[in-house]
Amino acid sequence: MNLDLAAYDRDGFLVLKDFLSVADCDALQARAAELVAAFDPGPARTVFSTRDQGHARDRYFQESGGAIRFFFEDEATDQPVALALNKIGHALHDLDPVFDRVSRQPRVAELAEALGFRQPLLLQSMYLFKQPHIGGEVGWHQDATYLHTRPSTVTGLWIALDDADRDNGCLMALPDGHRGPLRQRFHRSGEAMVTDTLDAAPWPTTSPVALEARRGTLVVLHGLLPHASAPNRSGRPRHAYALHLIDGCAEYASDNWLQRPDLPLRGFA
Repeated sequence: MNLDLAAYDRDGFLVLKDFLSVADCDALQARAAELVAAFDPGPARTVFSTRDQGHARDRYFQESGGAIRFFFEDEATDQPVALALNKIGHALHDLDPVFDRVSRQPRVAELAEALGFRQPLLLQSMYLFKQPHIGGEVGWHQDATYLHTRPSTVTGLWIALDDADRDNGCLMALPDGHRGPLRQRFHRSGEAMVTDTLDAAPWPTTSPVALEARRGTLVVLHGLLPHASAPNRSGRPRHAYALHLIDGCAEYASDNWLQRPDLPLRGFA
């Protein structure tokens, strides 16, 4: 696979147009709709919000690393479930055959190899809804805050399943920001989830770049790259599928929030 690795090293991200076929985009969206239709939330709804991390106190979230769980938007009130969800996570790629097939197709494996992974492991997957009008903001963060290895190897693969632009909350990135330190670590401490500040330095003053992406585009995100997305106040959805990879050659921190005691990590085989 021919990648502009110099640009990735410089910026901390790559935008790969037409990476996923129309058929695969259709398949993921149709399968997500089936999962949602079969989901009964019951009386309790776990809200996912990056603003207060309230979900981190919920065992439903804490034990989602090896499961398929459903999380609601903070601003969802009387919307039907299909229009109220924030995301589905976090082991779709291992537990659902459609997501498994798309996640482990040869082209994704070739991408991981081209990025320098020696023992790529598919750690986490999320179907992201970014609902019309109520899709929540995701503040500036580094993926390595949440998925920590020594050395840091986590890499995000973010795939647009709808056209993503400034109006409906596309990704934003700080180019070259991946060269800075890891600012925070979100991890387990006994029965609690805590966030430690490792470096209080502000984010780089680099002007943010909007990573607008047509349907089927894959965005590669370095684990230390500061990135974010604005709320979706438009009338259009902004569905996306995100995978996080780590290298099996690195040490996966035992206090990471995401643990899979009954579901061993797998690569592309």
